[in-house]
Amino acid sequence: MKTVAIVDYGMGNLKSVAKAFEHVAPGQRILITSDAKEIAEADRVVLPGQAAMPESMVALNDSGLRDVLLQASKDRPFFGVCLGLQMLFEESEEGLTPSLGYLPGKTVRFPKPHVDKNGAPLKVPHMGWNALTIPAHASAHPCWAGIAQETAFYFANSYYAVPNESAVVAGTANYPDPICVAVGKANLFAVQFHPEKSADGGLRVLRNFSNWSGTL
Repeated sequence: MKTVAIVDYGMGNLKSVAKAFEHVAPGQRILITSDAKEIAEADRVVLPGQAAMPESMVALNDSGLRDVLLQASKDRPFFGVCLGLQMLFEESEEGLTPSLGYLPGKTVRFPKPHVDKNGAPLKVPHMGWNALTIPAHASAHPCWAGIAQETAFYFANSYYAVPNESAVVAGTANYPDPICVAVGKANLFAVQFHPEKSADGGLRVLRNFSNWSGTL
């Protein structure tokens, strides 16, 4: 039986992510774990996150899991959710925090004030549903199988990733200008939205990941 390890470093929305994976992958073992050996032996690894970057990076560094996560990020399907996407980059403006550095780039805050193209204020945090645009170079990614352009997903974020390499951008959303909300490179895939809160579209992404071999 294949195992999906959801990394427990003391932060993140673990139970709802696990429940969603249990729903879409009933033939796999869904494991919430802080045990390095269990993560090292898992077939797929999920890095969730739902808190502030400084506190999350402190918790992750204190967990002793950085080495096993680094290895997993290189050799098996690896999925980041919300803050778990932002943590893949080199640094964040949120407390000027060094992140994991798996991808070149940084995380920045929405500007203040944040307004739409008519000058009307936009809420920060960005909360609620927003349509996804999948760039042509990422349209065939296995994690997007069955996901149509402009499918809406649920967001809750004040910061967003700015990759140095446009090739890793696997999805954008307008708020009001296009921002990166999904990244993909080799065996890494991550989304800024919450798939576990995004109805059928989100569950489809999780199902696709649970069946993904990690190759393109």
